[in-house]
Amino acid sequence: MSLFHLDIVTPKRQFFSDDIDMVVVKGIDGELAVLKGRAPLITPLKIGKIRIFKEDTVLVAAIEDGYISVDENSTTIVTKGAEWPYEIDIEGAMEDKRRAEEALRRDRGVDVVQAELFLRRALNRIEVAQYHKKD
Repeated sequence: MSLFHLDIVTPKRQFFSDDIDMVVVKGIDGELAVLKGRAPLITPLKIGKIRIFKEDTVLVAAIEDGYISVDENSTTIVTKGAEWPYEIDIEGAMEDKRRAEEALRRDRGVDVVQAELFLRRALNRIEVAQYHKKD
């Protein structure tokens, strides 16, 4: 495969910057794979995992919503947050999930949209944390 450059940035850091074979993200209409030479596009992203393919390696990370910008030789992902599996506090993510589910069970005084987003973030972080293999 031909390589192209991928940058992933968050408000707090340059999360990733390297030449890769392919990246797969969760767009608003489903999964989107990007290879070198893809037609240019800019599209929003949903909370989900990102898979980065380089040679025989697949890197997985949890990202929050944002957008992806693709041109012929490079791709940029701008997201509110990104975490590698080893960076995820699994106990904290489980607690976030529990609090979001509890908030959604209440009948009043809950911003349902915010609680659902909080729950989606927690579930995504829990799923991605499973990719971290302990020695």
